[in-house]
Amino acid sequence: MDSHAVLQSIWRVVAAIPAGRVSTYGEVAKLAGLPRGARQVGHALGKAPASLHLPWFRVIATGGRIALPKGTRGYRTQISKLRADGVAVENGRVRLTAFQWTPDLDEMIWGLR
Repeated sequence: MDSHAVLQSIWRVVAAIPAGRVSTYGEVAKLAGLPRGARQVGHALGKAPASLHLPWFRVIATGGRIALPKGTRGYRTQISKLRADGVAVENGRVRLTAFQWTPDLDEMIWGLR
């Protein structure tokens, strides 16, 4: 996959994460066809044009942790956006058992929810 195709694939997965749900960097990478590509997800989100309006805040680190440094503006923004989305955040963590997005095959192929 060339670099443009990788970006597009990651952005498509992130765009599909529904409101009130989250996914981890590793899971996004896996769904985009990039096993062990969690770091690529972070880079792709950093390169995403604002015009895509990607729900970047729905992507979190392994174990439900907010990956941005605690106390930063980005950290506070992500928590605020997640809470506005209906996702409970406590001590910088999201309970994945309650909020993790697990798409089924129809959703991934056809975008059905």
